Amino acid sequence: MRSNNILKKNLILLTASLLAVGCFASIALAEKAGTVLRDHQIEAEDYFDITVLGNVSVSPDGQNVAYSESRWGRGKEGRSTDLWLASTNGKSNQRLTFDGFGASSPTWEPQSKFVFFLGRDNSGQDDPPRDGSRQVFRISADGGQPQAMTRVKKGVSGFQLSSDGNSLYYKTSTEVTDEPWKDLKSEYSDLEFGHGVRNLHSIRRLDLNSWRDEEILAADQVIWEMQLSPDGKQIALITTEDNELIFKEGWSKVEILDIASGEITSLTDQAWRDQHKSPYGWLEDLSWSHDSQALAFSIAYDGFAPNIWVAEKTDISWPLQLINRPDGVTYSGGMTWQGTNRTLVFKGESMGRVRVYGIKKVKNGSQGKSSVLVGGDVVVGGYSFDKKGSKMVASYETTSTANDLFIIKGETKHSRLTNANPQVATWILPQIQHVSWTGADGDPCHGILELPAGYKKEDGPLPTVIELHGGPTSSSKYRLRLWIYGRALLASKGYALLSPNYHGSTGYGDEFLEKLIGRENEIEVTDIANGTRWLIEEGIADADRIGVMGWSNGGYLTNCMIVAEPDMFAAASSGAGVLDMTIQWGIEDTPGHVINYVEGLPWERAKHYQEASPLYNLDRVKTPTLIHVGGNDPRVPPAHSKALYRGLKHYLNVPCELIVYPGEPHGLTTHENRLAKITWDLAWFEKYLLGTDEN
Repeated sequence: MRSNNILKKNLILLTASLLAVGCFASIALAEKAGTVLRDHQIEAEDYFDITVLGNVSVSPDGQNVAYSESRWGRGKEGRSTDLWLASTNGKSNQRLTFDGFGASSPTWEPQSKFVFFLGRDNSGQDDPPRDGSRQVFRISADGGQPQAMTRVKKGVSGFQLSSDGNSLYYKTSTEVTDEPWKDLKSEYSDLEFGHGVRNLHSIRRLDLNSWRDEEILAADQVIWEMQLSPDGKQIALITTEDNELIFKEGWSKVEILDIASGEITSLTDQAWRDQHKSPYGWLEDLSWSHDSQALAFSIAYDGFAPNIWVAEKTDISWPLQLINRPDGVTYSGGMTWQGTNRTLVFKGESMGRVRVYGIKKVKNGSQGKSSVLVGGDVVVGGYSFDKKGSKMVASYETTSTANDLFIIKGETKHSRLTNANPQVATWILPQIQHVSWTGADGDPCHGILELPAGYKKEDGPLPTVIELHGGPTSSSKYRLRLWIYGRALLASKGYALLSPNYHGSTGYGDEFLEKLIGRENEIEVTDIANGTRWLIEEGIADADRIGVMGWSNGGYLTNCMIVAEPDMFAAASSGAGVLDMTIQWGIEDTPGHVINYVEGLPWERAKHYQEASPLYNLDRVKTPTLIHVGGNDPRVPPAHSKALYRGLKHYLNVPCELIVYPGEPHGLTTHENRLAKITWDLAWFEKYLLGTDEN
């Protein structure tokens, strides 16, 4: 065994070296020859060795692809991100920035010689651009030192490069204090106010030939997104009047700025909003067609299926067209147009997979046939085309590989360009299945089941954990995923893990998604309980050793399950979970979420708010419960977790522990805190499901 481990480590180092010089063929040959041994049991620390790829951008000439690699630091550090470059022929790969310089929004200039991007230079100087503020930088595709394009105090929050490469448009912010109470709010400016102090955005244009810098839009609104049209004449904007915490949800508008005249045209008025199933949708994903005559965007909601819209310019207006998605496919971002034609491309989710779809001939209020551009059992993260739309690169995960870049030659014909996580080739992988059972209302319910490597039913039932995804307008995907909520790691420890995609989940059709409206803490609870009983009936789950866990909406559902099924679970881990819906409406940063699901305001639907809340039946709970929450969580504030702890410990005598992560938001951001969460969960389940002594 010792010699095998030495061989494995040497092969990992060799693979990394081969990657650096672009010898991907040698890597493939080593794997094919069987010289990479799968003898590594997955451990908690392996999570922090995973490299995440993102920000995929193919050069206009199709020869290279710029992308980001994010890696975990240690201790109190979070992830750091740098820019990389790979040739699309698979022969070379190089790192362009170092020391967490950043790599968001990589954009190629038209000659494919330079990449522009948003980054941070942390040289420690007092003035920009080397003070750690976010600025626009440019770097040669051949490497070298990044050059600062902007030097704005407090940094830049977004940019666009003109299609001819001559102009850089960028967004800056200005704090504005409104009347009334302006004098007092200015005098006590170190305090936080509910409203009246706004960070508004202006847009400036930098001429990259003369280096003349000028303002083209004054700071009189909040700009959440901007997209410059290919002809350089217009900028599409998503705006609000304020940036109060909840203000993007339901009040944002799509507008078009005519650069020459300064005239702004609004495309999404209140009458358009009034046609929707909910007023609390947020707009995003602006994308211009190549001819600058059509603008695509999406609107997303909590609880309802997102939609794709296209506004097409006529002589007098911009009429809006609702795009029909393929049956059963939920829109999941990444909107763009392919090349110079009118094929609208986007990511879509179906049955736990995330693929790339195209809809041809989106023009004159009609649309043509849809097709799958990137198919198979994949979960696509990002993708990009060259200028002609003929060369495509995508990053994706499968059930046996971590995320990597692939050149796309057909729906299922893909060639690998990177091997960012060679260590995964040595992991003993869980068995991953997309499974189904009968859920609420007799509907088929699906989920992801992970079992230990080599496990067979005749081996007998296993200790089991039911892992519940957040959202709920989200899902657990059919892929290899090692992360802090149990996937991959628990199977390596001998557990079965079921991740139900309960009613309200994406990827199973609009009706299945929207059935949760008005039925929280009911229909999805039935789905989860039925899935747990199905695992028991299948002989996979040991009925006496079942745990439940989740974060955010998964934490809320964990709270719901231990109330609804007090005898089903022997242990629970509740992360950032809602306990009382009325309090949640009052203190979270997106109250439209609660209003959508409960179908009204607390004084309009008081009984329903109570029925949706685990708090009012908390006396049913018997399950030992571990509680996690970020100390500064704005989405599900710590009050819920503290109330759950108080009820279980001080009034109901249920074994519990409360862990508050100081300063953390809705998701844990540091290596140390994420490792603590994993370690506590493992110890908790070992004690209550495996019967080991408490550490």
